[in-house]
Amino acid sequence: MRKYWYRRILIMIATFTVAVGGSYYLIRDFKEQMKQEVSADTAGTQMVIPGGMPIGIYLETEGVMVLGTEAIDGIDGMPHEPAENLVTPGDYIIAMDGEEIRDKSRLVEAVENLEDEEVILTVLRSGEAVDLKMRAVLCEDHHYKLGIWVRDNAQGLGTITFLNAGSQFGALGHGIHDVDTNTLLETSGGTVYETSIKDVQKGTSGSPGGMEGIIIYNNYNVLGSITKNTETGIYGKIDRIDALFGDQTPMETAKKEEIEEGPAVIRCAVEGEVKEYEIRITKVDMGAKEVNKGIILEVTDQELLEAAGGIVQGMSGSPIIQNGKLVGAVTHVFVQDSSKGYGIFIENMLENVESS
Repeated sequence: MRKYWYRRILIMIATFTVAVGGSYYLIRDFKEQMKQEVSADTAGTQMVIPGGMPIGIYLETEGVMVLGTEAIDGIDGMPHEPAENLVTPGDYIIAMDGEEIRDKSRLVEAVENLEDEEVILTVLRSGEAVDLKMRAVLCEDHHYKLGIWVRDNAQGLGTITFLNAGSQFGALGHGIHDVDTNTLLETSGGTVYETSIKDVQKGTSGSPGGMEGIIIYNNYNVLGSITKNTETGIYGKIDRIDALFGDQTPMETAKKEEIEEGPAVIRCAVEGEVKEYEIRITKVDMGAKEVNKGIILEVTDQELLEAAGGIVQGMSGSPIIQNGKLVGAVTHVFVQDSSKGYGIFIENMLENVESS
């Protein structure tokens, strides 16, 4: 009887040892895999969640952008252009007489309250603050005017490209530029909103078409914040991940050297829901003059061609996937042929995402 229990105890001890030893081996093996993944990540490969969903964008400019100047009839009945040769299109007015100017309404209010013609405007020009002295024009209504056309903030619709492990996103694949000056908008921040596609204007030769979305700019629809507007896209952080990413399966990113001419897919919601559409990468240009035109692609999916004619405005940022990896994002459409367009290498977008 004692021998029986002795054997059972030995068997239990042996089983426990094997279980613990096996667990130790599995844990050690898992750590080795993690080290390999980290090493690969350091070499340029990352895991991200691919996008394809439309987002509403509200970009706040840093100050107000100067579009141009004009002549004003003064109280003397003569035309005056006080800002001519002082401000230039693309300048940002960030202060007047030492008081901060954050938006157009604040500038209008400051001008209406002027009691003297001498004015000092502080503008942001090529990233540097410059003080400009000028004389406002007193008009017949006994109010001063500067004779400057300005614009603040920008809003629209685009497509999110990816989300990383730190909840940071990249979208568009190109910067947001002013429609009149074509200069990249300097931003003090911005907001990402939920949106839904209402209609699609089909692209034709000479007219690229576009997606029309419904965006309600209120706190309930806020998804996250925008921190950067660069030539490679807009970047920021998503707070309500579940509201935007229904599928949160991560995907490996590819270096540009891995991209091949041939079949690929893009993800977008041109028909109201995120779907994958077949394309063909026709050229990989490592030395492209513009950072967001390294990939040339052609839509081959008949469903997308019938629905939108190919690539339309609002699809910028649509992920390009090849061989199971995220390789880039759609950025531009050929105006004369909406079935063709450009894309940006995903590694160029990842460079603008701060490490978490």
